[in-house]
This record gives sequence, structure tokens and C-alpha cells, in this order.
Amino acid sequence: MIALIASLLLACNGGSTPTESKNPSAESEDPKEIFSASQQVATFAGGCFWCVEAPFEDLDGVISVVSGYSGGKEKNPTYGEVAGGKTSHRESVQITFDPEVISYAELVDIFWQTYDPTDVGGSFFDRGTQYESAIFFHNDQQKKVAEESKKLLDQSKRFSKPIATPIIKFTNFYPAEDYHQDYYKKSPQDYYAYRRGSGRDAFIQKHWPELSAKKYPSPSKGDLKSKLNELQYEVTMEGATEFAFNNEYNGNKEEGIYVCVVTGAPLFSSKDKYESGSGWPSFTKPIDARIIDKPIDKTLGMMRVEVRSKLGNSHLGHVFNDGPAPTGLRYCMNSAAMKFIPKSQMEAAGYKDYLWVVD
Repeated sequence: MIALIASLLLACNGGSTPTESKNPSAESEDPKEIFSASQQVATFAGGCFWCVEAPFEDLDGVISVVSGYSGGKEKNPTYGEVAGGKTSHRESVQITFDPEVISYAELVDIFWQTYDPTDVGGSFFDRGTQYESAIFFHNDQQKKVAEESKKLLDQSKRFSKPIATPIIKFTNFYPAEDYHQDYYKKSPQDYYAYRRGSGRDAFIQKHWPELSAKKYPSPSKGDLKSKLNELQYEVTMEGATEFAFNNEYNGNKEEGIYVCVVTGAPLFSSKDKYESGSGWPSFTKPIDARIIDKPIDKTLGMMRVEVRSKLGNSHLGHVFNDGPAPTGLRYCMNSAAMKFIPKSQMEAAGYKDYLWVVD
């Protein structure tokens, strides 16, 4: 077993590699349904690219995630060259996304939770500049969002050391060889053994709160009938919309978080709430986009993006592309789909880990 783990640890740190073409689209997959023609790109480095690619793959609004090499001077580098420390590139991932469905700020929020942002000189088991982290910004707006996000994370004192991830102007990106793409799907046993053996999973579990169906279970519809009032049930389970202006949280200005009324999973922070004039509580982004589903809604003769609680499988509202900076999005939510937890009660209610997103 020790020999097996050792070989897996070496997998992202050099060694021999198969000869395959650099074609990240070689393996056919069902195409994702695209909402708009808008596309933007985000590029992140967080150590072994297998482990940074996977968390973004299934997010609604993400069109593609490609593992590769970024930031160096050498053209068309190979895995052997980069992993062996023979180039100035970092292992990276490049995410193509629809900004009308998911914002760059949401991607940055998730990126911080995929690796150790305080590590200097590598990432977990993998050492060397090729495994150092970075956020490569593609424009001034991305730079501003990344810098502000980094500042807030540093101020949160979530880590015992300062955030070391540099924010660097994007220069280039070269897709990695095909066998590296979707590695978590192609070789799941090796992938998860590597994550555990490298210490990445243990670090993430130590520093970030759990967001799972185990922690936030969804009751049966029968139980929900007795737990929720009539309006809450109609909104969450039947997709109804409450009246504008005449709802519980539209005018709420108190500090705290809004959680799923079905499961209790944290959804939005008061810090991201703003007055949109729509008559419904509006937010610029969720606390964590990984527990939000955003299917395309084609009802009522129009095409919109619905927002659903992933763990509750419940309707929350819709997201529109007419919001303020920095995201440009307006998460227009039904008050009846949420429960507000005031800041003063968050610790007692089990949401201490989310105080920093309210401060």
C-alpha cells in the first residue's frame, strides 16, 4: 500500500508519461446547453491541475475546463518538461464560462477552496515553481475582483499564514496532453488516492465548512408539507413566485445570511444583498455556487436562468444579467424559499464558519 501511494504521489510530479496528442476535446461528451453567446475565460494555478479542474466541471455556466500550462516563456511545453521543472510554466486550468450565468467572482471564491493558498514553493506534496499557485487575470475587472477577494480572505484570518497566491497578468496557456484532461473521470481510483495521499483533502476539510447532503439533508415532500407553510411549499416545490414588494426579506437590511428553507444550507450573505427595485430580495452572488443549480427555464415563452438549491432540489428564483459590479448579475430570490439568520445568531445556529462572509 505504501508503494502504491508513493507512486500515485509521484503522478503529478514528473515521471514518464504516455505519448498522446494535445487535444482536450478528443473524448466526446454530451455538449452542455449554452444560455447566451457571451463567453469569458478564467485561468488559475493551484498545484496539480487534476485537482483544480474537477471542482469546476459540473458548474452551470461553465462551458469547459481545460488542464494545461500557463505563465512561462517556453512555447508548446510538454508535461514532462513542466513537471520536471525545466520550464517557467505553472500547471494551470483554463475555464470558459458564460458570465450571464456564473460570474468570475464566483469562480474565484471556489478556487480558494481547492488548494492551500498560503503555500510557497509548491503545492502539498508537489514542490517547485511549476506547482506554485497563481490567479492569471485577463483584464482589469478580473484583476480588481481577484485582488478584493484575496484581501477579504486574508482579513478573515481563516489561515494561520498570509495568502501567498500572486495575481499575475495572463500571457499564455497551452493545453496539456489529452490523458490529463478529465483525469478524475478517466482514473477515479488513482485521482482520489492522490488527493488523499497528497494532503489536499485533509487541508480543505480542516479549513472549509462541509457543504453536503449529509450535513444538510432534504426532507421528503411529505415532511415538507408539515414543515413549511403553504407559500413556502408552493414556491420551493412547485415553482411559484411570491408577490413583489409584499414579501419578508425584500427590505431587510440586517446583517446575516440567508439559508435554504428546505435544508438549511447557506445560500446568500447580506454583504452581497442590494436594493434592485424589483420587489424581491436581490444579491450579486451566492456564498458558494457549487450548491446552486441554474437550469435554463423556457417557460412563459421566454428563456431565463432558474436558480435552485442543489441540496434541497428546490426553486429559489432566477438570475439576470442586469446586476451591479463586480458580477453584473442579479440573483432575484423568493423570500419564501429562504430563512434569514441574523449575524448575532449565526454561531448559535451552527453557521460560525460563515461569519467572515458577512463581516
